[in-house]
Amino acid sequence: MASLAATFSALALELPIWAMFIGWIAFFTRGLNLKAGLINLGCVLMGLVLGIGAAHLQGALGPHLGAYAISAVVLAITAVALSLARVPVFNNLLGFFLGLVSYFASHLPPTLGSFASLGVAAAIGATAGFLAHTWAHRVNATRPASSAS
Repeated sequence: MASLAATFSALALELPIWAMFIGWIAFFTRGLNLKAGLINLGCVLMGLVLGIGAAHLQGALGPHLGAYAISAVVLAITAVALSLARVPVFNNLLGFFLGLVSYFASHLPPTLGSFASLGVAAAIGATAGFLAHTWAHRVNATRPASSAS
């Protein structure tokens, strides 16, 4: 049910459905509760910002470094992401990279609109992941124990 609701929400808002799964995956990277899910989503959003920043950096370095600009950008953004992994609370390295991958896979321009589109899709997915996990936990908690006969 959570998957259907998330898919319909993404479609209704004209968001990329695949980006919803970035948030869903992020929810399950650590914690499996609302607080951890929000932190994981925050890391994905930070990864989106890193991706947009990388696109701007590549555009700035491209005229000077040509084809080598991508190497410099990947080195710089990876160093930033790895450094962020040491930040208290918002330190989910996998979340950062999910956001980065989401931005680059989208092929969207590095704009606030792109961030909003991908961020809302990820938030819908994280919410669906939370709801699916919560529902499954409740169903399994109310299931009678099987007899060992």
